[in-house]
Amino acid sequence: MSNVLDHLKYAESHEWIDPTTPEAAPVGISDHAQDEIQDVVYLELPELGRVVEKGEAIAVVESVKSANDIYAPVGGEIVEINEPLGEAPELINTDPYGEGWIFKLKIADASELQALDDATAYSAKIG
Repeated sequence: MSNVLDHLKYAESHEWIDPTTPEAAPVGISDHAQDEIQDVVYLELPELGRVVEKGEAIAVVESVKSANDIYAPVGGEIVEINEPLGEAPELINTDPYGEGWIFKLKIADASELQALDDATAYSAKIG
């Protein structure tokens, strides 16, 4: 059973965002997503300062078996990237909600968060 944290919001494409810090909201991929991807071996980090639209592909996570785009769960500006993941991408597998965050987003329009799933709805979707 995948771990789903109550305080996060989840995108259809399995990214999570922590809306409690809208000036620098951490974003990563869910425990379910990392489990599906399996052994992460490389991460193409997004560009610092880039302004993104909701649903825009902004990073790539690669495993032994596949490459997967990471999408912006909401629009905003990338204000921080998790540099250590460049050297240790396996943190996405071992700690997807902690040290495995990928970037932080300054949320442009907080109302976009309403379209994301809460923990209950996301848990129901992933079974």
